[in-house]
Amino acid sequence: MKNILAVLILLLIAPAILNAQEEVKLNTFTGTIYGTLQVPKTDQPVAVVMIIAGSGPTDRNGNNPQMQNNCLKMLADSLEMHGIGSLRYDKRGIAASKEAGIEESDLRFENYVDDAVAWVRLLKKDARFSKVIIAGHSEGSLIGMIAAAKEHIDGYISLAGAGNSADIILKEQLSAQPEAIRKSCYSAIDSLYNGKTVSNISPQLFSLFRPSVQPYLISWFKYNPQKEIKKLSIPILILQGSTDLQISEDDARLLSDAAPGSKLSIITGMNHILKNSGEDRQENIATYSDPTLPLNASLVKEIVSFLNSFR
Repeated sequence: MKNILAVLILLLIAPAILNAQEEVKLNTFTGTIYGTLQVPKTDQPVAVVMIIAGSGPTDRNGNNPQMQNNCLKMLADSLEMHGIGSLRYDKRGIAASKEAGIEESDLRFENYVDDAVAWVRLLKKDARFSKVIIAGHSEGSLIGMIAAAKEHIDGYISLAGAGNSADIILKEQLSAQPEAIRKSCYSAIDSLYNGKTVSNISPQLFSLFRPSVQPYLISWFKYNPQKEIKKLSIPILILQGSTDLQISEDDARLLSDAAPGSKLSIITGMNHILKNSGEDRQENIATYSDPTLPLNASLVKEIVSFLNSFR
């Protein structure tokens, strides 16, 4: 009987959930960027969280062509269940926004920031929303904090965001390479950090430092998350999982130390895609391709508590 009632309840609320989702678009100088807006059914204005996805071909739902986990879609659904709206979008060049992509040689990190700012401005004009908050995941954390400094918002959330600039992170990732390769990589990174392109790239390093991507790397390397988050004078929540294979607890502490007054929460057992995982590496990686796994329950509680503290 309980199961039958549960099914009936789901059937009754499903149309409301579907109707609360709107496909929205942002017109840019290179094409249209597409997103999904979820608005709780209410007559009163609600807070809205703009969710910015991480690096690479990650779409608005937290998926990429190789791995489907729906982590960002689940986050949006969870927020809606707590009466909080959300916007998530495919970054330019990704998924539905593919046609808005820019030639690699012309792409700059600032393009992603400008897009985020433009989305924020649209949300601020919408009378259905009382407050606008940015939640950036992984690389989206840096994009979000820079956007928040450019266009005033009401709160900022870092989800598994790096604490160091990309040049330092890249060096850390390359530290285990043979000495000759490591030195060559470090030299190239240092040149790019100083705004100088690199020529005579060895075949081994071409995919990483190909000429067409160097302008983007130069634009990316100049942003230090600790300096950027320090510019914000709004409520800040920094969330980091204890079993994250890509970003460490130290990263979260660097951000927290740079932003006095921010709230830091290290969530036990949460990995990079915001789901539960143990310490085993293979088990952790397997979660990246399992869309049936729910989000870590503490994650949503932390976000809702943070938003309730000032909305």
